[in-house]
Amino acid sequence: MGISSGRAVTGAATALLLCIVTAGTAAAEEVPSDSTASDSAASVSTAISADQTTDVNDRQGWEDADDQPLGEKKPAMCDRAETWYTITSKKAYHVPSWWNGTKYKDGPGGTISVSVTKGGTISAEVSGTVGADVDAIILTAKTSVSWKIGGSVTITTGHSYSHNISRNKYGHLQYGSWGYQLTWKKWRSNSGSSCNTVEIGHGSATVPTSETGWKYWETSS
Repeated sequence: MGISSGRAVTGAATALLLCIVTAGTAAAEEVPSDSTASDSAASVSTAISADQTTDVNDRQGWEDADDQPLGEKKPAMCDRAETWYTITSKKAYHVPSWWNGTKYKDGPGGTISVSVTKGGTISAEVSGTVGADVDAIILTAKTSVSWKIGGSVTITTGHSYSHNISRNKYGHLQYGSWGYQLTWKKWRSNSGSSCNTVEIGHGSATVPTSETGWKYWETSS
């Protein structure tokens, strides 16, 4: 059972819409845009197939506690009226695959040994201003944050992994993608020497990458 990404729908520019990803049950533990970015996104597939992924397990300290601001570029002169997107901040984040066969708990102590028993798809989640172009946001993130980012990543069965559990502790392993949480803005400019750049939208996104694997943590119970 895969995860489906939400899509923003056309509406008033000031309205906000939350796009929700529908997730499966946890396992074991029981406005058209005329921007160049949008034009390019229309011809680029953002899906990451299983044979393009890299296994990366247990990245201790990899996730960011706070957003990391990114610089925003605005044009000095415009040949034509256009819209475009920028990524304003990023935060490293393990995007979980919340379906049966990808989450486990064991202990206290000992060794936890797991494997993915059911495949599926982890998809991007985008929320914010109505009329947002999800593919354009993904494409912008690929160029400004990491080329490994995609709109979805395919998870296959297999990928076994083991981890020692500290004495009197319970170990948890969650499979997923080593992705990002992002914030984005949508801009519009007029033609001529004065672009009159105006922000016309903003929002957030959780996006997977081609790097997938097990995240490990411990609890007292």
